[in-house]
Amino acid sequence: LEQQRITGGGSAHGHQGEPSLEPSPGRLTGPRDYSRLRPRRCSLITGDSSHIDDESSLGSDSEINGFTDRQTDKYGFIGGAQQCAQLGAQDVPPEVLRQREVKWLDMLSHWDKWIMKRFNKVRLRCQKGIPPALRGRTWLYLSGGKVKKEQNQGKFQELDNQPGDPKWVDVIEKDLHRQFPFHEMFVARGGHGQQDLFRVLKAYTLYRPEEGYCQAQAPIAAVLLMHMPAEDAFWVLVQICEKYLPGYYSPGLEAIQLDGEILFALLRRISPVAYRHLEKHKIDPILYMTEWFMCAFSRTLPWASVLRVWDMFLCDGVKIIFRVGLVLLKCMLGSREKLKACQGQYETMELLRAIEPRYMQEGFLVREILEIPVTARDLEREHHSQLKRWKKNRGELNFKSPPRMHGTRIIMLAEPPRRQDLQQNPTILVEASQPALLKKSKEEQKSKKRSVKKSKPIEEIPNPYSLPSDNSSRPSEPARPLPESSEAAEAVPNTKSDLLQQQQALTDAPPAKESPLQQSTQSLSSTEQDTYL
Repeated sequence: LEQQRITGGGSAHGHQGEPSLEPSPGRLTGPRDYSRLRPRRCSLITGDSSHIDDESSLGSDSEINGFTDRQTDKYGFIGGAQQCAQLGAQDVPPEVLRQREVKWLDMLSHWDKWIMKRFNKVRLRCQKGIPPALRGRTWLYLSGGKVKKEQNQGKFQELDNQPGDPKWVDVIEKDLHRQFPFHEMFVARGGHGQQDLFRVLKAYTLYRPEEGYCQAQAPIAAVLLMHMPAEDAFWVLVQICEKYLPGYYSPGLEAIQLDGEILFALLRRISPVAYRHLEKHKIDPILYMTEWFMCAFSRTLPWASVLRVWDMFLCDGVKIIFRVGLVLLKCMLGSREKLKACQGQYETMELLRAIEPRYMQEGFLVREILEIPVTARDLEREHHSQLKRWKKNRGELNFKSPPRMHGTRIIMLAEPPRRQDLQQNPTILVEASQPALLKKSKEEQKSKKRSVKKSKPIEEIPNPYSLPSDNSSRPSEPARPLPESSEAAEAVPNTKSDLLQQQQALTDAPPAKESPLQQSTQSLSSTEQDTYL
């Protein structure tokens, strides 16, 4: 496992070009030869494409990965096991989707109140599925990445501008083309998807040099980049590595081994038949759950199921990952009829590598996840028990990871955000249409002419404001209101040309000082631009 962490190797599993993380029992465990898929090296740091040959083109890349007909599904997959079958997709009706989007927009606008006072409602809506148009922004808020980003303004740009440790840069570049090679965002070698993936992973090695880079971080970052910009993906990755799955990607992989023992202990209560079978054949949990947990099932489940699992995982924490693992083990090994087909270790591992599609189907899987009686308290109790056993048999942990936080509410309680950290930034600015602008300009010209005509008699009116030198010598006279603004403190012009200049200035520029009420009214009634989603 440690060798795979450094070299990025693994045994081929699933669809072509996506290596597995776990070694196969009774098989060669060394890294496979991926030279057939490996592109000619190019500098992703400087963006120099002079060394990219014809193999990096989309057509050539498509042929290498086994498809020439570019039929993209709604998630961006061009082929492979995770491509969505259009006929089997469970699409939410558009009117229901619009209603959910409105509800989510309201929650995002008052995020701290919803999390602290109505978290059960937030959890329920995550279980129903986050609307696709808002999934990226919601993941950023759920993970606490939004707060982390606002509190570290400019940090990602600073890390992005650094060259990075050559040791990690070399390993990251070797792994780029292995991440979702059937997705249109990553199919082109050296394309924008792989460049952003490189930036995020390199930035993390600089942000946490003691951890460096682990191969399983790449699919996590790739999933995030499918839904958000590179900077947002970086901060969500930081939160997942530090809050949700602490220690998973550290040297030695002790945290994942410990969680494997926790999963096995929980399986004894959830499915005694599956537990006894795995114990009988001495199949260590690390053999089948490493890729599941470290990649958060992003390389195992159909994509619709991956998104639903991540919606719940970022809301409720790692207990969702444990529940998914327990569901799969229970469904594949939980009955005596199924165990007749796998009489040994090899057959059992092959069965767990080829999980039946009906058990991974979105609707079935979500229902089963919600029915598994495993809570965060159960995990902490079992973690304490397994940690004592670990120390007794193996001694102290070499890498002490920070405490695990079970979901977005615990993260917010541990690190209370400031109100300005949760403000939504506009993503799309829509300017008014051209006819509306012409109509508005004509109305402004008419109003200017009317104001000039009305203000002509002011030419001969003496200055009603007393000079500073006269304040103590004579009482102030009642001021006559100005036609354009009563807040103007300047002297009334004495000539027509001066008056025209002042009217033009007042029309084109806002007043020097405005009350908060006036500012609020102008922001609400502005028609020049609007912000969507």
